[in-house]
Amino acid sequence: MQLVTTGSIGYPRSRLFGIRPCSSKSKLIYLARDDAENSINRKLQNPITFRYSIYWQHRAPIVEVQKAKNFSWKTIDGLNLCKPALESKSLQDDMEEVLSSYVPGLKRQQVFNFAGSFIVLLTGDRGAHITLRGFPQGLVTCNIEYYKEDEEKPLLLFEQVRSLELRLKDKLCSSRSKIFPPIKRGALVDVYLTTSDERILEYDIDKVLYEEKSPYQKILIVHSQSLGNLLVLDGLQNISESDLIYTETLMQRGKENYEGKEIVILGGGDGALLWELLKEKPKFVYMLEIDELVMQACSKHLRSCCGDCLDKLKGDNYEIVVGDCVEILAQYIAEGRKFDYVFGDLTDIPLSATPQGEVWDFIRLILNSAFTVLKPQGKYMTHGNGASCPESLRMFEEQLEKLSVPVEFSRARAFVPSFMEDWVFYQVWQKQN
Repeated sequence: MQLVTTGSIGYPRSRLFGIRPCSSKSKLIYLARDDAENSINRKLQNPITFRYSIYWQHRAPIVEVQKAKNFSWKTIDGLNLCKPALESKSLQDDMEEVLSSYVPGLKRQQVFNFAGSFIVLLTGDRGAHITLRGFPQGLVTCNIEYYKEDEEKPLLLFEQVRSLELRLKDKLCSSRSKIFPPIKRGALVDVYLTTSDERILEYDIDKVLYEEKSPYQKILIVHSQSLGNLLVLDGLQNISESDLIYTETLMQRGKENYEGKEIVILGGGDGALLWELLKEKPKFVYMLEIDELVMQACSKHLRSCCGDCLDKLKGDNYEIVVGDCVEILAQYIAEGRKFDYVFGDLTDIPLSATPQGEVWDFIRLILNSAFTVLKPQGKYMTHGNGASCPESLRMFEEQLEKLSVPVEFSRARAFVPSFMEDWVFYQVWQKQN
């Protein structure tokens, strides 16, 4: 059994501006907007709230536990029985008694009992707020929240939280328990990103290098102690200085021959793909990128990825065209131009129940346009999504089967450091008679 909890994301001087239901888990995510825009090189360890989470699992329902004077449970793993608690009080009192040894000034504020469940709200020194929750299936959770300035010591050190967990586990005769690392909310920079299937990742970000809102997206470049500089667009990690494997897998380096070839890159504003392709001695490369601010930021802060190729819009064998790639592709089609390779370095394959909506329409338009400008032996190279999203990848492959020309495809995958997961890449070509 597991419990998914979602809390509000709190920023100093922020406004709650929307509630979006996530159909996949039927939960609510509360989104907050930080009014302090364009704040560069800010300290990340600013006043934040910490949340510790602990859960315990019992085999017996909570309602029975609260009524019993003597009770014991087997562990889920079939271990020995817990010793009977001969003079047991209620779970609520037991937990409060243990917590009072760890949280100074602990005081019960409110209790709610309903449908075989309970919620207990407690407060403590330093503005600590503790929530105890019991479920009729036997799950008990404890959340500890408080506010911490830079120079302040944590309310509870890890060893204390571990000790608290073990004491509560023993007191409640739990079959299993777990503590979670503190979630730090309200910092000036969000160190939490997600995997493609919405698992939370925490990054070791220590500095903001660039933050700007372009007409198309929010651009953020931060420094990670382990990854180097990292580009984040609209809250999604795009590329870091440790992600050469992403570019090399996308272009299938060592498997494809780009020498003397004519190539189009759709997107690719970080310049990494263009920079690596130019090393392969192509005849000419066109990069079609709509967001000039992304290129300017990356040319300064991701230079190890893009070299000097973003310093100017034209080189001996490449040109960067600033504009809508759909419109430029339509122009190439009207002119009858043909290319050996088209790279789709654009949006990820969306996560959706069906391949419908604006993003899917855009993907289909790009695919059909790309094959219109490709030579008969040409290839369309693109990235897909995380390997942990098989349904999304399956729907993309179904779209390949419905293109205006019959195609075949192959897949490759690689672990991308800044994504912290395996990513899937596609190579698509026209089926030959």
